Amino acid sequence: MSGNVIALTGATGFIGRHLLRSLSDQGYRVRVLLRRPVELPPGASGAVVGDLSRPMNMAAALSGVDAIVHSAGLAHAMSGTPEDDYRSSNIEATRRLAEAAAKARVGRFVFLSSIRAQTGISAAGAITENDRPNPTDAYGRSKLAAEAALAEIGIDWVALRPVLVYGAGVKGNMAALLRLARTPYPLPFASLTGRRSLISVENLSAAIVTVLRHRGPLGRSLVAAEPDALRLPEMIAALRAGLGRRAGLVPCPPSLLGLACRVTGRGEVFERLSGDLVACSDGLSALGWTPAQTSSEGLAALSRGDTAA
Repeated sequence: MSGNVIALTGATGFIGRHLLRSLSDQGYRVRVLLRRPVELPPGASGAVVGDLSRPMNMAAALSGVDAIVHSAGLAHAMSGTPEDDYRSSNIEATRRLAEAAAKARVGRFVFLSSIRAQTGISAAGAITENDRPNPTDAYGRSKLAAEAALAEIGIDWVALRPVLVYGAGVKGNMAALLRLARTPYPLPFASLTGRRSLISVENLSAAIVTVLRHRGPLGRSLVAAEPDALRLPEMIAALRAGLGRRAGLVPCPPSLLGLACRVTGRGEVFERLSGDLVACSDGLSALGWTPAQTSSEGLAALSRGDTAA
């Protein structure tokens, strides 16, 4: 599509902050949709304050908008978040925003979904968007349901399903892994063999620009992942290489590591970082998306601090 006015939700979050900067750098005028009145984020051409779960009148907010990038929503938690909360934040808010966009004749709706709309914590074999979705928790089910809602509304839409996203300001498991890599101690991960696909926030931003620029309707979900799936030891090695250090990994039986994590209440963390979850981005590649750097290069840049905050 040729328009250059983008409405962006979630602009104050980890991914949204990077998207705002990237879209602005690409020449788009970005209008941020905020839940609360705050200082205008750097790079935004304007802002509209409102509650996405109750978009009573979005006509003014979406006037003249060519596309929406919807990155707001309830993020994944390890456990305990009520399914109703995911339904309200991730399904109903997305549906209502898309309905408002259709009424305002917005050209394209880009939804930031998740690989968890397609699979669980780990999966056997490489995942593609052609596989039948099989989410295993409330978060994944909410993202898949939001995609289904978009398909029912008369708007050109595309849902990106990114794997674990990393970059400056990242939180959660990747932040914990970065902290571990920065310690001076040997780490007992050398024997772990599970491979995980990753994507940097910069490569994800480039994928969003790719679908924004695509001419012709999309109306589909696309997996977003860098091509070089890494084992946990390789992630640590890349992070420490960015610091100019050796990997410093020692072997330890995976069963013993898993037991220690379960005893300390970190069993799900261990499964997330040690199990297989390899994804293929053939659909995005067919649209012309090419990652600017590999996961190993991106992790090294992250630990060096070369990425923008």
